[in-house]
Amino acid sequence: MPALPAHMTAIAIRAPGGPDMLVPEQRPLPQPGDGEVLVRVVAAGVNRPDVMQRQGLYPPPAGATDIPGLEIAGEVVALGAGVKRWKRGDKVMALVVGGGYAEYCPAHESHALPVPPGLTLVAAAAIPETFFTVWHNTFERGRLKAGETLLVHGGSSGIGTTAIQLAKSFGARVIITAGSAQKCDACRRLGADVAINYKSEDFVAATKAATEGKGADVILDMVGGDYIERNYEAAAVEGRVVQIALQAGPKATVNFHRIMLKRLTHTGSTLRARSISDKGAIARAVEEHVLPLIAAGRVKPVIDATFPLAQAAAAHARLEASAHIGKIVLTISTP
Repeated sequence: MPALPAHMTAIAIRAPGGPDMLVPEQRPLPQPGDGEVLVRVVAAGVNRPDVMQRQGLYPPPAGATDIPGLEIAGEVVALGAGVKRWKRGDKVMALVVGGGYAEYCPAHESHALPVPPGLTLVAAAAIPETFFTVWHNTFERGRLKAGETLLVHGGSSGIGTTAIQLAKSFGARVIITAGSAQKCDACRRLGADVAINYKSEDFVAATKAATEGKGADVILDMVGGDYIERNYEAAAVEGRVVQIALQAGPKATVNFHRIMLKRLTHTGSTLRARSISDKGAIARAVEEHVLPLIAAGRVKPVIDATFPLAQAAAAHARLEASAHIGKIVLTISTP
């Protein structure tokens, strides 16, 4: 394996603001810490939290790099002290606390997964943040079971396209909301049983109609705001509402009687600030329950577009325009 460089190209956030604040610059090569591997990044996923960080709304946790990027795929090129599972040359995909928009990025060894045979590293880079989030929130927190109905808001997003496929793979019925006929069609092709255009339909009434008045057993919501009360209306008795983002705002006026009358559970989580052991446990669960589906080709990340690392600003602009279906990925080096 060739010697590693002293410096690398990374994307810096010049100042809080629009996509043009993302600029390539030279940074010292990061060193893997105890229990970490250094990955030569071939591709990195682009996610909403990256946009929020660029806007100054989601600062990285204390001690983390200021380089954005929460998921990567590539080749292990160096090992920190105590690493047992991986060796140099291994192809991995990993959840990282930041630093993905760069040529090299450290990852904790327990947050890395093997890339299944036949899966490209570009596709692999679209898996960790999204699949970890969907698995933990839909199946662990939301306790979705076969035969139940899942309502997914933002069905054509990276999270949504993943949730549709996983829920169907485990025997659930899926209802989604999306903002155009094209997006609704794309979700149906992925397996959604019912697709609701939220711009022309009331998702509460449509969900009840699709479930013979019962409502959805689990609701995966990234919207928040006034959707919170509407989710309570759309939920079934004993329903579980799982909050993974608050794109319409963190505050709402809500009639909480519905929680008592329907015996609802409203939970939620973020991933980035979780402990190393928490994220490691999610990684092991994904490896056990989800990687076999990916390896078999039954589930796959939906890639909307790829952009070279230097065009990270264009990737963010596409994400913010909400025209994408699936994931946007930055490509950094050849496999």
